[in-house]
Amino acid sequence: MCDDPYRQYHDELVAMGLLVPSGVRGVYGHGGDFEHVIEQVERLVSLEGRDQSAEVMRFPPVFPRAHYNRINHLHNFPDLLGSIHAFTGNEAEHRVMQRAFDEGGDWTGSLVASDLMLVPAACYPLYPAATGTLPEGGRTVDLRTHVFRHEPSDDPARMQIFRQREYVRLGTAHEAVSHRDEWLRRGKALLRSIGLPVEDVVANDPFFGRGGRLAKATQREQALKFELVVPICSTEKPTAISSTNYHLDYFGKAFDIRTPDGELAHTACIGFGLERIALALFKTHGLRLRDWPREVRERLDLA
Repeated sequence: MCDDPYRQYHDELVAMGLLVPSGVRGVYGHGGDFEHVIEQVERLVSLEGRDQSAEVMRFPPVFPRAHYNRINHLHNFPDLLGSIHAFTGNEAEHRVMQRAFDEGGDWTGSLVASDLMLVPAACYPLYPAATGTLPEGGRTVDLRTHVFRHEPSDDPARMQIFRQREYVRLGTAHEAVSHRDEWLRRGKALLRSIGLPVEDVVANDPFFGRGGRLAKATQREQALKFELVVPICSTEKPTAISSTNYHLDYFGKAFDIRTPDGELAHTACIGFGLERIALALFKTHGLRLRDWPREVRERLDLA
């Protein structure tokens, strides 16, 4: 018996065919039941948001390096970022790269940075597309994409690539905070309705380095971020499966997004970690869907 609860749950999921290992920690394929649960969870999220008059947008999991350079992600999360590199050389340079590859050496030195970065949060590609003046009453946008965070781990809930479903509000400070507070309540009720005993806690992002300690303290003091957490592999360290964030006017300033009166827009979002919610459900209710409580199966419309 493995004495590491994270590795043990990982091995159980793999044995049941719910996760399919890729050979790289934190990167998995999904079995049919796992994917079905994700689809049904997302259906519930869509039903919960149907009164929001949200614009639906779907972005790819890459976005322009030029946009990335306008935010401070590199300063705050250098250990999590993902940069896309490509080969742009001539035939002679290709031969050098090929020789290194054939000899088992490091052939990646022949690659150069492309114009693209991997998306670290589902809302990031939205803000450049929102540059300009918002309509009266602001905008609410429904997003979903794969996001990347370089944090390889044996914890199955700490994936390097996973899906986020978000509702983002762009508008005045009041509109943004109201959105954050309303979705904190809605998200908690939704997740509890499928048998997950989530609690909301004030949280902070994993800011990097010495300066990150101040950023963490500031974020907590201003209560800008809340997480909905539930035990998956540890009761002492429950896992965040959803979070709400109030960004102040940070993205409004970075991408010149303004309210109709000319002020910088404020933004807020709720994000649902779809894979993490599925992992929490299988841990809470069992690895076989047929064993789940009837009311949970009905709520998720699991056949």
